[in-house]
Amino acid sequence: MTIDAALTSALTGAFTRPVPKSAGAQVRYLVKQHKGSTKAVATLLGVSQRTVERYVKDQIKRPRTELAARMAAEVRRRWQPQIRANARKTAATSAGLMVDVRARFGFTAAPGTTDDARMRHLTLALPPRHAARLLDAQAAGATDRELQQATADALGEVYFRDGGRRAHDLLVELTDVEQIQFEL
Repeated sequence: MTIDAALTSALTGAFTRPVPKSAGAQVRYLVKQHKGSTKAVATLLGVSQRTVERYVKDQIKRPRTELAARMAAEVRRRWQPQIRANARKTAATSAGLMVDVRARFGFTAAPGTTDDARMRHLTLALPPRHAARLLDAQAAGATDRELQQATADALGEVYFRDGGRRAHDLLVELTDVEQIQFEL
């Protein structure tokens, strides 16, 4: 799982209502979001306007696999924007994020210290300032490599440097992410 997907998954955990599951409900939601324009939804999904109209009327029940994935992704991206914004604000200002990661951590440090990368499994709380940096980078469209570096910097500060109490010159590299999960 990428860091972007893990952050998105954490934000979807804040939803108060379930995301529409059936194809018809998803397309009706998308049409409502586009102010009734079936043509705009058709362009968004890459299908004909008539196909969208048939989904709205439940004349088609089961979309092709790739179309079903596109529909679900578009609905999830637009679902409960205020709830998502409030969750981002809470994480960035007061609550922070919990991160559970299993990855290879390498270090760049002062001469004579070890910098061999090794697999570690860490579960810890990131303070709001690090959560804000991660969420802002994601919102700005950062690449997964940039998000990975931001996560490495946050974990380096919180876990390895212990908030500035030890290993002052240690720079952390995060590679080979096996699993990562964020919670609000």
